[in-house]
Amino acid sequence: MPTAARLGAAALAGALLAGAATAPALADTASPSVSPSASTTASASPSPSSGVPAGLYGKGDPQYDGVWRQSLALIALHQQQVEPAEAAVQWLLGQQCEDGGWPSYRAEGTPCAPATEDTNATSMAVQALTELGGHQQPVTRAADWLRAHQNPDGSWAYNPGAPGDANSTAVVLNGLLAAGLDPARVSAGGRTGWDGLASFQLGCATAADQRGAFLYQPAEGVPAAADTLASAQALLAAAGGHLPVTTTDRKDAPPKAFPCDGGQAAGPVAHADSAEADAAWLTARLAADGQHLVAKTPGADTATPAYDSTAWTVLGLVASGHPAEAASAADWLAGNAYPWAAQGKDGTNPAATATLVLTARAAKLDPYNFGGANLVQLLIDSGPAPKSAPAAGDPQATRAPGAAITEPDENSGFSAGWLIGLALAVGVVVVVLLSLNRRRQKAVPAAPGTEAPAPDAAPAPASSSDDQPEQTR
Repeated sequence: MPTAARLGAAALAGALLAGAATAPALADTASPSVSPSASTTASASPSPSSGVPAGLYGKGDPQYDGVWRQSLALIALHQQQVEPAEAAVQWLLGQQCEDGGWPSYRAEGTPCAPATEDTNATSMAVQALTELGGHQQPVTRAADWLRAHQNPDGSWAYNPGAPGDANSTAVVLNGLLAAGLDPARVSAGGRTGWDGLASFQLGCATAADQRGAFLYQPAEGVPAAADTLASAQALLAAAGGHLPVTTTDRKDAPPKAFPCDGGQAAGPVAHADSAEADAAWLTARLAADGQHLVAKTPGADTATPAYDSTAWTVLGLVASGHPAEAASAADWLAGNAYPWAAQGKDGTNPAATATLVLTARAAKLDPYNFGGANLVQLLIDSGPAPKSAPAAGDPQATRAPGAAITEPDENSGFSAGWLIGLALAVGVVVVVLLSLNRRRQKAVPAAPGTEAPAPDAAPAPASSSDDQPEQTR
């Protein structure tokens, strides 16, 4: 179905020709808030590019997200049939510790410290190496490490030994599923991985507008509240999915919220029902906020677009069988997420760019022309030159800043470049029609008793639209 942006294209083109239209406004480029969860893609203190390992994607300080962004980049590029440089793969393998876990990052020559290993980096590395293939031994060691650090309630923490949280539990389940393990058979203290994830979901005992969502982590004395990123990342796991998200069984009906008819039992529910309720909550939030999620940074007065949460929501909705509910959010990302991917302090953000590549593919959009941006090339250029890459995508797609930006309330990948092209085409048609009209006027003989206009006579000026009746303008 044509979107509002495309339906209004002709009118906007005409306005451009008359000099009355302005360029589309840029979307809000405020970065998502940095949290200790797996989704952290912004570095805390950017370092000069000379301090970044040669095999690593991105130029920012890798201290907090080196393994995370490298893994995402490798997953996304491999899905696009790009064979990464051997240095990129070896860098990731070299970060693994002897016990099987990965830290967020460790400098070359620095010994592993168990306290620095984290479940998020380890799980994402598992997904990357599984996608690449041929790395069964490090994957098996990592899966064993994850199983060994499961909390007694079935959950996982960011760093082993801490209380579990929804984001880390969800990301670990993604890794286990990618490695071919059933979360129902991964347990501690009699609680499975599914139990651990469901323990963070808000059920019928909470307010109606919170039901189905996930909280990040319960805190004593603090009311339970829905967390958009926790809910978004939990959906992919609850749906039994992992990265990359590919085909799935499509459900005809919208996602089902918890019935909460008074007869619902307390406690965790089946993960399929958990995913449905989470999908229902996220779908409602997308609709309420213009087909994207928002988040408020601590201390801020207003909420800003949450690009990461929106992207993970698209991935989760597709994996749970609801691609129709994901389509508008994917279009919104195509029109608005370029600053998140390419305009950070250190240029391209490889984690953000890779996440958008994965999101585009899951939503069956073109990552080579995602709202006018060639995300695949953008990601390739942020790291070592690949061994090979297919000649794919729209050659007219661009990596220029602003190429993929539309108004914040536009829910499509409609780009400024497309609009300008249409305007030029309309301009050519107008010039041709005017030329033909003048030739026709010269060719028509003057009526008897009238004087033909001189060849160089200018036509009488047309009346302005202000002089016409309102209904005919």
